[in-house]
Amino acid sequence: MTETDPRESGERQGIQSVETAMRVLLALENGGGALSLSAIAQASGMQPSKVHRYLVSLGRIGLTSQDPASGLYDFGAAMRRMGAESLRRTNEVAVAGGHTARLRDRTGHSVNLAVWGDRGPIVVSWAYGTRPLPLTVRVGATLPLLTSSVGQVFLAHLPESLTDEVLGGELRGKETEWTSERLAATRAQVRAEGHVVTHGGVIPGIISVAAPVFAANDPLPLAVSVVLPESLGTPDHLAEVTRELHEAVAAASHELGYLS
Repeated sequence: MTETDPRESGERQGIQSVETAMRVLLALENGGGALSLSAIAQASGMQPSKVHRYLVSLGRIGLTSQDPASGLYDFGAAMRRMGAESLRRTNEVAVAGGHTARLRDRTGHSVNLAVWGDRGPIVVSWAYGTRPLPLTVRVGATLPLLTSSVGQVFLAHLPESLTDEVLGGELRGKETEWTSERLAATRAQVRAEGHVVTHGGVIPGIISVAAPVFAANDPLPLAVSVVLPESLGTPDHLAEVTRELHEAVAAASHELGYLS
C-alpha cells in the first residue's frame, strides 16, 4: 500500500472552515451593499445560525462589520484595507494582457491593448493571431483619436480636458468633416454600444473592433481591440467577435475590481 504524502493530501483537502467563511464574504460582495443575516444566509446557501457564527468570527478580525442601528452586515475595516492594498499592487496592463491573449486564442484574430499617453493612445501589447494581416501596428505606436477604434474608445470615455489637446491637433483642417455635433454623437454611440468598429481607419483592408477595460483604482481606461481582415468581416462573424470582445473586457474589468 502506497502512503499518501501528507502535504499533498493537505493541499487537496484544504480547510473547509476557510472555504465556508469565503462563501459568506462572497455573498456580501455579490450583494453590492449591506445585507441582513437572512439575505447572507440565502445567498451563501447556509442556515442563518451557522452564518451568524461565521459573521461573529469575521467581525472580530475586522473582515465584516455590523451597523448597530440597522443590524445589517457589510465589509469591515480590515477588508477595505486589504482590498485597497490588493488594488495598489495590481498591474492593470498585465491583468488585461492575460485576457487579450485568451481573446486571441478564442477568435484566432490579432488583439492589441492600448493605454492613454501624452500624445494619444499607445499600443503596449500585441497578441498575434493566426489570420494573416497586410500590416500590423507596432508596440509603442501612437494611434489617432478620430479614425482608430481604440482612439474613439478613449475619446468617448476620457474627460475632454485630457483629450482636447490631441483632438485639436487632429481636427486642424477637418473641422467640416468632424463637426462638434458629430463628435458628440460619436461619444454617445460608443458609450451606448460599449464598443467601436472601424473599417480601414488606420490600415486599409482591416476591420478593428475595440472596447474599454476599467479598473477600480484608475480613472483612465485601457482599450482592447480585435483586428481582422476586411474579407472576414461578415455580419455574423463580426457579431461573434464583438461578443467575445465584450466578454473579455468585462472579465478583465471585474478582475481589476471595477463594478459597472
